[in-house]
Amino acid sequence: MSISILEACKKRKRRPKLFGFHTFADPGCPINPTSHFSDNIRVFLRECAEVEDYNFHGMPIWCTLLVNENRGFVVPVYTVEESVKDSAKPFCDQCRCTGWSNHFVSKRRYHFIIPIDEEWNKPLGDGVFDDQTHLLHGMIHCNGFGHLIGLNGIEGGSRYLCGREIMDLWDRICTLLRTRRITVEDSSRKRCMDLRLLHGVAYGHPWFGRWGYKFCLGSFGVKEINYKRAIEILGSLELDQIIHDFGCTDICTEIRSIFQYYRDLSETQLITLKDVLRIMLTLKSRAPAPKVLNTASSSLKLSSRRSLQSRPSLKDKATKVRKFSSFIANMDSRWPARRLEYAAEVIVNALKEKRETECTHEGMTRQEVRDAARMHIGDTGLLDYVLKSMNNVIVGNHVVRRAVNPATRILEYTLREIGKLGNGNPVSDMELEIIPKLSIVPGADVYSDVVYLYRNVLLNYPDSELVELATRAVLDSKHLVKEWPFSDEDDQLLRFVCHVMPSSSERENFTREFPPGEFIVVPPYATVGELKETVERTLKDTYCIMEQMIVTEIEGMDGIADEEVLFGMIESGSEIWMRGTGMCMENEFKYEGGAENWKVNCECGAVDDDGERMIACDICEVWQHTACSGIDDSETVPPLFVCPKCCAMLIPARLESSDCGGSMELAPVYQVGMELY
Repeated sequence: MSISILEACKKRKRRPKLFGFHTFADPGCPINPTSHFSDNIRVFLRECAEVEDYNFHGMPIWCTLLVNENRGFVVPVYTVEESVKDSAKPFCDQCRCTGWSNHFVSKRRYHFIIPIDEEWNKPLGDGVFDDQTHLLHGMIHCNGFGHLIGLNGIEGGSRYLCGREIMDLWDRICTLLRTRRITVEDSSRKRCMDLRLLHGVAYGHPWFGRWGYKFCLGSFGVKEINYKRAIEILGSLELDQIIHDFGCTDICTEIRSIFQYYRDLSETQLITLKDVLRIMLTLKSRAPAPKVLNTASSSLKLSSRRSLQSRPSLKDKATKVRKFSSFIANMDSRWPARRLEYAAEVIVNALKEKRETECTHEGMTRQEVRDAARMHIGDTGLLDYVLKSMNNVIVGNHVVRRAVNPATRILEYTLREIGKLGNGNPVSDMELEIIPKLSIVPGADVYSDVVYLYRNVLLNYPDSELVELATRAVLDSKHLVKEWPFSDEDDQLLRFVCHVMPSSSERENFTREFPPGEFIVVPPYATVGELKETVERTLKDTYCIMEQMIVTEIEGMDGIADEEVLFGMIESGSEIWMRGTGMCMENEFKYEGGAENWKVNCECGAVDDDGERMIACDICEVWQHTACSGIDDSETVPPLFVCPKCCAMLIPARLESSDCGGSMELAPVYQVGMELY
C-alpha cells in the first residue's frame, strides 16, 4: 500500500526530510558533492537520509522519503551499508560475471532499495538482498563500481511507479554520487518479448540504452563487434524481402497486412524492419478493443449431428489436439522453430519405424524414443525439450500421444494416423477439436502486432541461418554497462586518476590484471605529501588488502620534496602512477571474483565466466558451458564429465562412439558459430 505524506510524518520521531520524487538528485538538489564516491555517499546519507531505529543483521539502514508531487504518495528509498568482512557473501557474483573478477574486494557495499508497494510501510526483513520483488535494487561498491540488480515497474507488480520513472531516479542518484561504472544484466521483458532484442532492432540499442547503457560482455563468446553487426543485420531487413521470404508459409498474409497497415499510417516511407517496429512502439492503438470471444465460439469445433444432443460424457468427449507448428509459436525456446519441427519429425519417424518393423501398436518409452532419435540428432537438450511437448500434437499426418501404459506403469509415446485415435477404430476428423491459429487484426492492439512480428520474424525467420545467428547474438548480449568517464571540472579542485603499483616482491603474488585506478580529489594548493596522504587514506578506506598501504613515491617526481605544491607541477585531470608497500597479499578478501583461479575455455569462444551455467572437465578441470556441451538447462549435470579434447586423447580410436567407451557419461558437443562479420 502507498504511504501518504501525513502517515510518513507520523511514523517519524521528528519531522522527516521530504524530497520531490521527480526532482530528487537533480544537479544541486539537494546536495552537490564534488569528491569521489566513498566521500559522496557519506554526505548523501548525512544530508538526504535518516538512520532507522533498527538494523539488518548489524548493518545500518537509512531511509530517504520521496514525495510523488502529482499523486501525493511517499516512496521510501532505503540505503543499507553492508560490511564485506561481516557478509555471508563477501565476493561479488555480479563483478565475476561482468569481467570485473580482477577488482580488489571493497570494504563496503551500499544497497539502494525501494520495496514493492505493499512493503513501503514495513521494516526491511530477512532476505532483503535476495528479494526479487523490489521495485529497485542497486548495489554500489565503495570504489564507485556497482550493479543494478533488480528493477520492477508496472509489469513487475507496482501500482504506482513505472519502470521508466524508477530508472530515471536510479540514474540521477548514480550521477549525483559520481559513480564510475554501473552494470545491469538485461532480462527485461514485456509480453514475453525480450526488450534487448526488440528495442535493439527498433532503436539500435537496448531499453536501458536510453540511459546510456551499452554492451559490456556477451555470453557464449559474443563480442561487441558481433553484437553491433547482429543489430545492423536485423534492423536492415527489408519489409518487401520479408514478405517474399515468408511467401511459402501460412502466415504470409498476416505479415503483409501488418506491414501495409503501418505503412498507410506512417507519414514517412517504411522500408526496413527497424522502421516498422519503431513506429509501432511509438503509436498507441486507435482501434476499439477487440471483443473477448466466448471460449466455445473461439474454438473451431466441427460437430456431427449427435454433438447437438445432450452433453457427452467425459469418455465421449473429443480429443483436443493441435498442430505442433502452431504450438511451438507460443513457446519461449532458445531453439528456432525449424529445429523444433525437425526434431518432432525425427521422433515421429522413430515411432513409425517401431510400428512397421514390429507390426505392433504398442508405444515406446521416453528413453527408447530418445535413443532412436539420437541417431539423427546429437543435441539431447533439444530432444528432451521437444519430448516434453509431444502430447496430443499433430505432426504431418499423425497425432503423437503420451500416456502411462496400465500394464507396465511406464510413460509411453504412441502414434496414430489422423482418423485413427483411441482404440484404433476409425474416428472422423470432425470429432477432433483442433485449436486454430488465431487470426490477427492489424491495429486492433499495437502490442499484439509487435508480438506477432517478434515471434515470427525475429525468432522464426524461415531458412535463414544469418538471421538466426544474429538474433541469438543479440539475446546472448545481456550484460550492459554505463560509464561516467573521469573529467576535470571547471572548479578550483585538482583531480587525478591514481594507479598504485606494488613493490617488486609483492607484484609476484598478483595473478590477475590490475584494476582501474582511483579517482582522487585534493585542494588547489595541496602539496606532494598531502597527495600521498590522500591516496593512502582513500585506499585504506576502500580495499581490504590495502589497510596497511604506504605510498612511497610518485613516478616522474623523483627528488621532489613532499612540501612542494602540486599546482603547476602536475596538470589536473591527468593520470599518475605511484609505488607503495604494505599490500596484504595473504588477505582472504583479495579479488571480487574469489580466491579460485579457475580456467574457462569453451568451444563457443568464451574464456571467462559470463554468468551462464558451466561444467568443468573432470580431467583437465577447464570450464565450459553446459549448453555448448549438449546439456540442456533443465537437465542435471552428469556425475562425471569429460570434455571432447580429453575424450579424444583418452580414446582416440573410439572418438565417434556415443558413449565414449561406455565407462563415462559424456555429454555430446555441438559447435556454436558466431560468424557475423
